[in-house]
Amino acid sequence: MNTTGMTHQISNQFDELENYNLFETDTVLQEILTRYGSQDQARLTEMGKVIGSAEYYDYADLANRHTPILHAFDARGRRKDFIEFHPAWHKWMGLNRQFDTHAHPFNHPHSSSKWVEWAARFYLAGQVECGNLCPNSMTLGSIPLIQREPELWAKIGDKLLSTEYDERDVPISQKKSIWLGMGMTEKQGGSDVRANETIAVPVAASGRGQAYLLTGHKWFFSAPMCDAHLVVAKTEQDGLACFFVPRWLEDGNKNPIHVQRLKDKVGNRSNSSSEVEFKDAWGIMIGEAGRGIPTIIEMANYTRLTCSVGSTAMLRQALVQCIVYTRQRKAFGKHLAQQPLMQAVLADLALETEAAMQLSFHLAHCYEADDALSVAWKRIMTPASKFWVCKRAVELTGEMMEVFGGNGYVDNGIMARIFKEAPVNTIWEGSGNVMCLDVLRAISRDVESIEILFQDLASTAMQDEKLKQELQSLFKLFQQAPEGLQFMGRSLVSRLVILAQADLLKRHAPDYVADGFIQSRYSPFHGRVVGMLEMKQPDVERLLHRAFAV
Repeated sequence: MNTTGMTHQISNQFDELENYNLFETDTVLQEILTRYGSQDQARLTEMGKVIGSAEYYDYADLANRHTPILHAFDARGRRKDFIEFHPAWHKWMGLNRQFDTHAHPFNHPHSSSKWVEWAARFYLAGQVECGNLCPNSMTLGSIPLIQREPELWAKIGDKLLSTEYDERDVPISQKKSIWLGMGMTEKQGGSDVRANETIAVPVAASGRGQAYLLTGHKWFFSAPMCDAHLVVAKTEQDGLACFFVPRWLEDGNKNPIHVQRLKDKVGNRSNSSSEVEFKDAWGIMIGEAGRGIPTIIEMANYTRLTCSVGSTAMLRQALVQCIVYTRQRKAFGKHLAQQPLMQAVLADLALETEAAMQLSFHLAHCYEADDALSVAWKRIMTPASKFWVCKRAVELTGEMMEVFGGNGYVDNGIMARIFKEAPVNTIWEGSGNVMCLDVLRAISRDVESIEILFQDLASTAMQDEKLKQELQSLFKLFQQAPEGLQFMGRSLVSRLVILAQADLLKRHAPDYVADGFIQSRYSPFHGRVVGMLEMKQPDVERLLHRAFAV
């Protein structure tokens, strides 16, 4: 027999899934939108088709391989501070602008499901390309702050809300649409913004709406190609304040914000993160004098929500890829998806992904209203969800990459990119410890908020003995002295999130999902390794069919 050339025949190898509609194949997302009364399904179907196309998977790959390039000077040594992006980056930025990912709740203020519809957009886009969501997230979070500055809003409001993408690096007055970033972090303080040393000196009068000149350094400046940034700096008169700092001055000159370098990050490669110096950079104070931290933290509350939704998106995409791959790949005589041990892993991943979805979208729904219950969910569970969902995404994307074996570890597919992308959401907008401290701070400042939250959870938890016991135990623990609370912060916040997820699944998911989650998460083995389930727990066939039926 002639075997010449047979060594390179390819069999039992399968590419990652592309060319599918991310919205039409997501049963849980469709249920959530229906539950909250959304009429946006047609638009989301269109978005899901575009994002799921091979074309946009390719754009995502290109944007992360051909990373931004800083051109600090022109050929004659004049300061330029221009950042060059691959055309694929602009394709993604244009797509999200077109579908209103950056401003949907503010472009549809009368819709009762506007925040859920926004979360769906962010979640769909984040499954394939995460880096471009950074400017989308910051622009979203900045809009409520700018809306409270009438003179500034009159100048730039329409440009913030616009769904037409304008990639030009020109003054705001010449642009059809703009992006906003933020500058909080300094090298000596990190999350401790009170340690900031950047100085703001008034040009003439001081206070809200007045012009200042900023001098200082920002260790992380996200993202430097944005048209303006919200920057925290200290003043001699009023302490820390927040400033709107444009990249271009009205006279057509660049504002002296000098980009020192772009950060060489582990993931989030398509997006430019930078280190900058302000050399008497012009800006105007927004918010109340001396209230810089509360002002910028309001923006961060929105961007922390985006972290939770974004990490949920990564879990969803990786789960779909795992299910599709294991249904095709054979080992030991059967498809991987038919192997009981792999079924346990996939079922566990599916439970975790739906739990993250239900929590992230419920939180988004709570941003629709300002009643006491919604406020309690937002204030306590936004940082809690940001802590837990983002933290779990780091671990679980590693497990999901392992499903592909060596192919998952090769850096030319989406699994490796998601794995490297996942840690950014645990760090950006506050590390895990900062999130836990924020949860405890919220409870200490408003004791009634935790009581309101637990009363809401009790309406469902009291129907299940495991949840009832956990609810009562947690409530007692949250009553202890602040020192004990802080030492146990990670444990308490983790347990609170799992309880909330179980509660939401009990309310909204089929019994085989809710029961599988509760039985496994309140097992003594949960969390040690993915897939440590007992035979009695999940209905694997229905669970995986619900996760991805195609």
